[in-house]
Amino acid sequence: MYSRRRLLSLLRHARLAPAVRLAAAPPSRSFSLPRAVAGAASTSGSSDGHFSCKGSTYAAILIGQAAVVLGLSSNSVLAQDDLVAPAATSEQADVNVTGLRRIEDGSVISNEHTIKWRMCTDKAREFFMEGKLDEAEKLFKAALQEAKEGFGLRDPHAASALNNLAEFYRLRKEYEKAEPLYLEAIEILEQSFGPDDIRVGAAFRNLGQYYYIQRRFDQAQTCFERALKIEGRVMGLGNPDYANTMYLLAKVLSQQGKGKDAEALIRESIRILEEAGLGESPACIQRMKFLSLELVKSKQLAEAENLQRKILHNLELSKGWNSLDTTAAAETLSVTLQNIGNLKESEELLERCLTVRRKILSEDHFEVAGILVHLARLTLLKITSDIKVNNDLSTPHLVKAKQLVNDSIRITEGILNPSRENRKKLNSTFAMEREKIGAIVVLLQALEVVGLLEAARKRIQAPAFDYQHVEQALHRCISLYNEPHTRNVVSKALRQHYLKCLHSLTLIVQHDPDISNAPQMQGLLGESQRIVKELGEENNTK
Repeated sequence: MYSRRRLLSLLRHARLAPAVRLAAAPPSRSFSLPRAVAGAASTSGSSDGHFSCKGSTYAAILIGQAAVVLGLSSNSVLAQDDLVAPAATSEQADVNVTGLRRIEDGSVISNEHTIKWRMCTDKAREFFMEGKLDEAEKLFKAALQEAKEGFGLRDPHAASALNNLAEFYRLRKEYEKAEPLYLEAIEILEQSFGPDDIRVGAAFRNLGQYYYIQRRFDQAQTCFERALKIEGRVMGLGNPDYANTMYLLAKVLSQQGKGKDAEALIRESIRILEEAGLGESPACIQRMKFLSLELVKSKQLAEAENLQRKILHNLELSKGWNSLDTTAAAETLSVTLQNIGNLKESEELLERCLTVRRKILSEDHFEVAGILVHLARLTLLKITSDIKVNNDLSTPHLVKAKQLVNDSIRITEGILNPSRENRKKLNSTFAMEREKIGAIVVLLQALEVVGLLEAARKRIQAPAFDYQHVEQALHRCISLYNEPHTRNVVSKALRQHYLKCLHSLTLIVQHDPDISNAPQMQGLLGESQRIVKELGEENNTK
């Protein structure tokens, strides 16, 4: 565990950057994953992710002198006279459960514009929940106008309305419209209450999450550090909401490659929650999951395993095995067990996860396909181990792995090319996007396994080797980039997943003359190089 001295050094050197400095940053063209997509990506070992992060959708409505902070998407109410109340649910800021809370602050002085402001905000919230986004936008704008007319352009009521409208644009991914609204709201709050007021800290935390979603990590770090200093002074260093901002900052540092600093902060965040009696809360479990992934990244596998077992045990007690959260924790543990060579227990966990997901979801869900790919990878490890002893031992495993990966590909292709009947089952555009992106993640993993299996098969059955399966896998990988309905996803949201699959398949081809010299293969390799170059050029322009 990192020393308290190191942690204090991190917090002491947090920067205090004014809002004007943030405004000078260039707009980002990054693509952010929906929460469900990140979840799908994280099952492969996230996701966060999937920005394995789950796409935090924290939002603030700062209402008048009482400075009530409400969740546009997912956070509990944070009032000036009740700063501890949100502690148990502050982790909800990490979950995309959209919806405005109703305004219930009786301390706001009422006039004609206050009533209209309230009505516009509440109705906009309803429209937003119903997916009527154009109507919601009009009413959020109307609420802002009422706040300005009723209380003045620089009143905290206006800051509240600005934050609402900014969060609305963020959720619609209209980022260039959102940023100036956030910054104007912060400027008003600083002028009204001073730079170290808790309302200013909450606004900076919201802005930090806005930057995080866009992968503008330097600016997100500045915002979270500013919020953390304010919250530490006002609420105290042992407050769970202070720990929540510390967690958000740790996620940013992790994305910046500052793993040791991220680990130190997340450990401290967990310690605060445990000392507050929240050690088994969803918030603390989420932080433990994040820490376990950081430990895996830094090759601290033994500690990661112990922590993941603790997480799984807590979820078994609180939710039982018939829970997707429990199966996700078991899946993560199974991957770590594979990495340390405990294949037997890893397989047992995956088989149990498969049974539960088929029961809760369906036989043809992309999360079921994801477990099948994990099982295929595990079987591939068995093949590699058996080859060292006796090739004959590997043949049954080869057959099993091939069946698993074929089933996974069948499921994902069915999602990407659904029948009319299956389209009707998805009751929203978001559900279709979620299924589509999750399916592409799993399909890319499956195609990579196809290549690895064929390479192993050649070692076992060299005389009868057929390169056709590798060729088909590479061709399908290339087509995901070339086809209009999937290109945007693989080139932006899933760029790293896509490049990993493409690199793996091309390396298998290039390192085997029997495959690389086959008809059509040189053309596929040339197409692969073109795609890698294009994606590299796109990345350099961001």
